[in-house]
Amino acid sequence: MSFNTFGHLFRVTTWGESHGRGIGCVVDGCPPGIRFTLADIQADLDRRKPGQSKHTTQRQEDDRVEVLSGVLEAEDDPETLVTTGTPISMAIWNTDQRSKDYSDIKDRYRPGHADYTYDVKYGIRDYRGGGRSSARETAARVAAGALARRVVPGLDVRGAMVSIGTKGIDRTRWDWAEVRRNAFFCPDAEAVAQWDAYLDDIRKSLNSVGGVIEIVATGVPAGIGAPVYGKLDQDIASGLMSINAVKGVEIGNGFEAARITGVDNADEMRMGNDGQVQFLSNHAGGILGGIATGQPVVARFAVKPTSSIMTPRRSVTASGEEVEVVTRGRHDPCVGIRAVPIGEAMVACAIADHYLLHRGQTGRV
Repeated sequence: MSFNTFGHLFRVTTWGESHGRGIGCVVDGCPPGIRFTLADIQADLDRRKPGQSKHTTQRQEDDRVEVLSGVLEAEDDPETLVTTGTPISMAIWNTDQRSKDYSDIKDRYRPGHADYTYDVKYGIRDYRGGGRSSARETAARVAAGALARRVVPGLDVRGAMVSIGTKGIDRTRWDWAEVRRNAFFCPDAEAVAQWDAYLDDIRKSLNSVGGVIEIVATGVPAGIGAPVYGKLDQDIASGLMSINAVKGVEIGNGFEAARITGVDNADEMRMGNDGQVQFLSNHAGGILGGIATGQPVVARFAVKPTSSIMTPRRSVTASGEEVEVVTRGRHDPCVGIRAVPIGEAMVACAIADHYLLHRGQTGRV
């Protein structure tokens, strides 16, 4: 299987399967001298890990990360690790896989999953939770993203769920602090109770829903990115689309830009008191011509409903028999909830990569 690597200079290769011994990543191209602690990495993994609320899969994984290479202990603080410039390998061991939950579907294709397409391409598939196609793989990306955040000085990447199924938020009540206080990563405190009842009903009806996540990155240096085939928004969109179950990505106004006029969509400019250009709005989402403007980079992505549901669905077997499939096991009624830290990680990796590319090409940032 090819294509397990993304990035240009900040390159991430992930490995492992949902029900194998473990998962992990190798980060190549990280500059030397980056300081971090295991707690820095673990904090992001803890936000993604399963079993933290009734609205996510009850698979219990500690997701404890081990750094196997590419670092030294800091002389001034044994808790701090310093990158050496060599490949950084990180591992997360699986501890609560229950492969027997999937024995009933060993030869059956689950509707909405990659079972059929993997079988068509490779002639073999790992039916135990989807193997490499499982969202379990994304924990490794989150570990890499935690490191990427520290490559760009002053970079801050935050995400929030802005809609779940048919339920949205009131943007006038947006509160970043609220995102850390509820199980939905929701920035609107008043929407949380409504979402809780809504998802309870969805789960009890043996169904699932999707959601939309918004990622906002501040502290992105103006000028990073490249025109034509090396656009910053191109690589952000590619990274977000690579996340399991993602079916759509937009930057800034996104599809809304097609419904408004040029007068409404263009970001006007004036000179600030500091002699620097100031934008009067940010419909472009912080990127013009593939190059960062210095404004917040804003991206949104849509996650489809979880395909693993207890409601019978029509399908076929590998031998061509028509059957009904019920997917047992432990699954998220809305997989989009845990996609928030994953989206943050992919945006952070793309920005770190372009930061290093820009520094290599221009000698400045």
